[in-house]
Amino acid sequence: MAEKRLLLIDGNSIVYKAFYALINQVERFTNNKGVHTSAIYGFNNMLDIMLKKTNPTHALVAFDAGKTTFRTNMYDGYKAGRHKTPEELIEQFKYVKELLKARGIKTYELDNYEADDIIGTISKEADNNGFQTTVVTGDNDLTQLCSEKTTVSISNRGVSGVTHYDTDYVKETMGITPQQIIDWKALKGDSSDNYPGVKGVGDKTSLKLIKKFNSVENLYDNLDEVSGKKLKEHLIEDKQEAFLDKKLARIHRDAPIDIELTNLNYLGDNLEALVKFYREMNFKKFLSQMDFDETKDMKSINYTELTKDNLIDLKNNNDEVTFYLGIDGENYHSDNFIGFALKIDNDNYVSKDINLLKLPQLKNILENNNIVKNVFDTKRTYVGLNRLGITLKNVGFDLLLSSYLLNTNDNSNDLGRVANEHDYFEIQSDEDVYGKGAKRRIPEDDVLYSHFSRKLMAIQSLKQKLLDELNDNQQIDLYKNLELPLAFVLAKMEIDGIFVDKDILDQMSSKLTERISEIEQLIYNEAGVKFNIASPKQLGEILFEKMHLPVLKKTKTGYSTAVDVLEKLASNYPIVQEVLDYRQLSKILSTYIVGLSKDIHDDHKVHTRYLQTLTQTGRLSSVEPNLQNIPIRTEEGRKIRQAFVPSHKDWQIFSSDYSQIELRVLASISNDKNMQDEFINNDDIHASTARRIFDLKDNSDVTPELRRQAKAVNFGIVYGISDFGLANNTGISRKDAKQFIEKYFAEYPDVKNYMDDIVGKAKNNGYVETILHRRRYLPEINSRNFHQRSFAARTAMNSPIQGSAADIIKIAMIKMQKALKDNNLKAKMLLQVHDELIFEAPNDEIKILEKLVPKVMDSALKLKVPLKVKSHYGKNWYNIK
Repeated sequence: MAEKRLLLIDGNSIVYKAFYALINQVERFTNNKGVHTSAIYGFNNMLDIMLKKTNPTHALVAFDAGKTTFRTNMYDGYKAGRHKTPEELIEQFKYVKELLKARGIKTYELDNYEADDIIGTISKEADNNGFQTTVVTGDNDLTQLCSEKTTVSISNRGVSGVTHYDTDYVKETMGITPQQIIDWKALKGDSSDNYPGVKGVGDKTSLKLIKKFNSVENLYDNLDEVSGKKLKEHLIEDKQEAFLDKKLARIHRDAPIDIELTNLNYLGDNLEALVKFYREMNFKKFLSQMDFDETKDMKSINYTELTKDNLIDLKNNNDEVTFYLGIDGENYHSDNFIGFALKIDNDNYVSKDINLLKLPQLKNILENNNIVKNVFDTKRTYVGLNRLGITLKNVGFDLLLSSYLLNTNDNSNDLGRVANEHDYFEIQSDEDVYGKGAKRRIPEDDVLYSHFSRKLMAIQSLKQKLLDELNDNQQIDLYKNLELPLAFVLAKMEIDGIFVDKDILDQMSSKLTERISEIEQLIYNEAGVKFNIASPKQLGEILFEKMHLPVLKKTKTGYSTAVDVLEKLASNYPIVQEVLDYRQLSKILSTYIVGLSKDIHDDHKVHTRYLQTLTQTGRLSSVEPNLQNIPIRTEEGRKIRQAFVPSHKDWQIFSSDYSQIELRVLASISNDKNMQDEFINNDDIHASTARRIFDLKDNSDVTPELRRQAKAVNFGIVYGISDFGLANNTGISRKDAKQFIEKYFAEYPDVKNYMDDIVGKAKNNGYVETILHRRRYLPEINSRNFHQRSFAARTAMNSPIQGSAADIIKIAMIKMQKALKDNNLKAKMLLQVHDELIFEAPNDEIKILEKLVPKVMDSALKLKVPLKVKSHYGKNWYNIK
């Protein structure tokens, strides 16, 4: 006869354990609908472990039916005083039960009884019927159920660390039988369940008494044998309490359950239900571990492979189509094409022959301004088609941009993953279809064409849903009038690129290599030995063991040689400054000079890619190469800009940047009159702030040092800086920093009101918005973790400011591109670097740009204070004046 194995799980106990094991990450575990999922995730981890270990034939998870039980009727204080169950946990119980149903495991609860009593009753019946039983709980109370056939597994480290108790283990570790645990608890009490036990009797004394007298009853029958006058007095005084506590501690093994042991067959996972559940919870890890055919339950999809022969039959008189361009990689400027797909009405057309797009039947569709195109990523599609001599026009729906605006926390660039985030599962990710890393391959035609066709279906199916959500969020204008037009502007900037003089980079490389070699030799001379300067371990040993420099900080692996540590030592120890210089110059050489050289295309230009859907504030990022991150704090870093030159002779590089844009946004949205007046009067805001917080008579009394400190306060306030942070940034004492911030808020009271108000809105709404309704969701704003909550509060203060500033320069870029065209200028907008726009222009257009660019940028968005723009130009990006 096959062995019968029963798995019994204390549902409430394990769910609680799972929740508190991940308490510091509770706000990170949420699905797309905002449901907290940390307890569900942890519970499922435990379930996987125990199912694998026990391989059950039968299973049940028992839950408490409510707070009122026969024990609370016996003793009012039973489990009283426990903290209120967090709402983030309460909402997860129903989903845990859904999970268990999908995993083929029954659940049960019984009015007036606890889960312990259900488990106790069923495990007794299982013992009598020859089952091998495993009880899983986080509560030591259940160890009283141990027997020859029942093991109690206690989750004691999160949900994965488990100690397995059987009769022998209880006797070995405690010296008593499982049944005597009831007597032990009766005497010592249970702080968790809130019954006190006998006064003065703790774990050790209780254990000692039970070992000697075997039971509470026998103890009280032989009180004369108890040594210790005080102990005996306590036992006599609390006799009634001891016997009551024994009743409370005893798990009932004859509860009136109406579920039969034979009905607890473990059914195993229902793959369809479980996949649906994992997707709903956004459990990508569990999905990836499942052995199932993700395409099995997908609807069948039809497509027609386009060739030159059947292209003539293509109907192209529609006013809307969906299009997808397949490129094998992220760099759409240079990576290979793998095909395309076009949806007209309900028909999907696909091909790997990219040259078909150049033929009139298809090219006319893509370039027709009267036909609306729905795509996944406008900029990527525009640049890719431009390589084929095709100009994409009239995009109506961009799935990637729409999804990004709805939640900037979800910013995958994979169409399948984006679709899944919006509960559309009729498509796989590219990684699932193509593989990844060394195993990445373009699949057979039928697989590729089906995948392309599903991409078209996803774009079309999600179009109205996402546009409706944008409309509900008051974000439709942000999408239609800002992000979508900007995609075309960025695409044209990327295509134009910027000319880089490689000879200049090579000269810089040679000089820096020589300089680094000199510094390297100085370090070796100081140290008296050659070593790997780039190795933190070797450097730490040289500085702190061989040279005996003061140790300021240690790490798990040795001495800290982090920048902040070395900077504190640099003024007293020349070798430390040399190490800092070595690191800095090595970084400039490898990352920015050698790295930049590798990114120069055959046209002698670099064509950066702007990531439009990456940052949570709406700012643009630049990659391959990152032109926004070229270091400018050091002269060596700034000189890299010498290599950026106009692409034509007798042209200039022209630059315009916003002055103090974030502070101007703050003045506008906070409605602080003092700050607004200073900007309206064109005062030096940092000098004015210094005058106010240092109680000076006039701005002329402000020294450069005081202005520097005031500037740090101004920009620190924008980022919600603390007195500790300000002190660290400026070198002043924490006490002075605190006074500066207090004085600042006294002088700019509505700034303080704004900060308090925006944090309050974030807590109530779960998000903050820019002037144009760009949202940033902040799930950790109500976290129980102080550091997470504080960071979210600072983010709430800053995001509307930084995000609005990002929106303003994006508007300026759209208007500027139009102004260049309207004025028939040859000048081109090449780069956007934070608050700066960089152009190249003929000499005879510079004077025009000096008037035109500030005019356009100043009027990008009307604030309650004026925007201010500074312009410079020169023969390269470095020498602009």
